Amino acid sequence: MKVCSLYGAGYYYIPGTDICMKIGGYVRTEWSYGSGADATAGPWGGNHGYNTRLDSSSASAATGTTITNNAADTTWRTRAYINYDARQQTAYGTLRTYFQVGLSGNNNVIFSANRAFVQIAGFTVGLASSYFDFYSVAAIAYIVDSSSDTGDGGQQVFAYTAQLGNGLSATLSLEQPNAKRRTLFHRGIGLSPVLGAATGNGYAKLVVPDVVGNIRIAQAWGSAQVMGVLHQVTSSYYIPSATGSSNGQNSGHASDKWGWAVGAGLRVNTPMIAPGNYFSTQVAYSQGATRYVYNSAPNNPIAMKGGQSLGYGITTDGVVGLTGEIDLTTSWGVAGGYEHFWTPSLRTSVHGSYIDNKYNTNANDNICALQTTTTAGTINFTAAGASGLSTCNNNWSAWQIGSRTQWNVTRDFYMGFDVVYQKLRSASRGAIVNFNAAGSQPSGLRTVGDQDVIHTRVRWHRDIAP
Repeated sequence: MKVCSLYGAGYYYIPGTDICMKIGGYVRTEWSYGSGADATAGPWGGNHGYNTRLDSSSASAATGTTITNNAADTTWRTRAYINYDARQQTAYGTLRTYFQVGLSGNNNVIFSANRAFVQIAGFTVGLASSYFDFYSVAAIAYIVDSSSDTGDGGQQVFAYTAQLGNGLSATLSLEQPNAKRRTLFHRGIGLSPVLGAATGNGYAKLVVPDVVGNIRIAQAWGSAQVMGVLHQVTSSYYIPSATGSSNGQNSGHASDKWGWAVGAGLRVNTPMIAPGNYFSTQVAYSQGATRYVYNSAPNNPIAMKGGQSLGYGITTDGVVGLTGEIDLTTSWGVAGGYEHFWTPSLRTSVHGSYIDNKYNTNANDNICALQTTTTAGTINFTAAGASGLSTCNNNWSAWQIGSRTQWNVTRDFYMGFDVVYQKLRSASRGAIVNFNAAGSQPSGLRTVGDQDVIHTRVRWHRDIAP
């Protein structure tokens, strides 16, 4: 095959055409401690934070069925992806087609495609990254900071980018909203805030795409971006049921609202300290579009339990009350890091993030009204011995700080480790609640308080081709 030098190393002409292609990929294995059973969701996602020696498995070994660990301290994850990049010159500029497919998983390995898009004349269409994103957590850490970073899942986009000259560009993107939806708690249909698992979702069907815009500049000193998004928050019926005349259509629904988020990002190269060094950060503020502040973690809701202590934080885009209003959730966050090259093959980064989640009085009262049930996995402020709803306050925050060190043994193979301290500043701190049994924890009175964990990860990564 003939080498194609138009687009850099690794491209070859497809025989008989003027199309240049490059085939690459990677194989990666990671070992995590303190992440819970899911290296992506992290220690406060699902049932992972129950802090118990018991293995709450989904099947019995005696039956020969595969056991799924719902509670774990140590996690293995392996990924193997192949990517294909094809480019061709046209009258409208470069036509590019890119996709990446492969295997990934913790306990159960699955096949997935996390990127698949077409680019031409400024348009990007397909499965890519959100154009709200700026700070790349994967570039600076293995244990990701809480930010809007789309991550491996990708985002469906229909975007146009205008190049304005001198490194300045502007993008308008229509993006599929379901990947950016959090739970819409709905008191009218009794969605209960179950700890450690996403409960029912009070959102209605998808109607309007998210509208994302950014202005970006990239030059020798680094890059910067300002961005914003409009995200429709639309409620389901008040009293839904599976069939019949009482399926909720006669009960009405809350009026739609527009959630939104704004953000800014900055990257500054610092070669005067060492070649390759840089600082990067992103800050975002949202009402009703929480995933544009923190997309990857924590899950909805988060919880960590150990001994007689319990911590939690409920994540939503909004709360629907009994009188038809949607109270949008307010959140903001900042993430950032600095990477230093000791040598061309040895680097260390320091990285971290902070997120804050707040509810107005009406939304808090509606959530608290649901925290009086005996459903498995819930907390009850009104049970015997509990401190009562006067101590129910669902505002919470979380932060983390860590350091990753990576040794590039060759150009295509590296080994590294990341150590992170994570802190949850719990909702309803100081309250006494009755925790109803779920997973591997017994029921009983618990004191609500802050929680923390140390999370470590070791990674080996080999690129298949340049």
